[in-house]
Amino acid sequence: MSTLHTVNKSPFDGTSLTSCLAHCLPGDAVILIEDGVVAARKGTAAATAIEASLAQCKVYVLGPDAAARGMNGETLATGVETVDYGGFVELAATHDRTQSWL
Repeated sequence: MSTLHTVNKSPFDGTSLTSCLAHCLPGDAVILIEDGVVAARKGTAAATAIEASLAQCKVYVLGPDAAARGMNGETLATGVETVDYGGFVELAATHDRTQSWL
């Protein structure tokens, strides 16, 4: 059973992302939303942790939230994919469950 993990907090505000990545299993996916998208900014410790986890799970950012924070494909960590709201719904529908990391 696969899980879609959602992270909406900045990695600079707590440990939600670290906890999430520690619990990801093969086949799981992580979507960074709201302030969580800043974790995917190239050159940060959070982005390095995300890149290391890509062998086990896919990581996505919600495009509109990234754009609202001045981020685009050029500023995202290698391997992180951008999805729109429809893509978010598709991720939720294709995984067996969703876990929110607050």
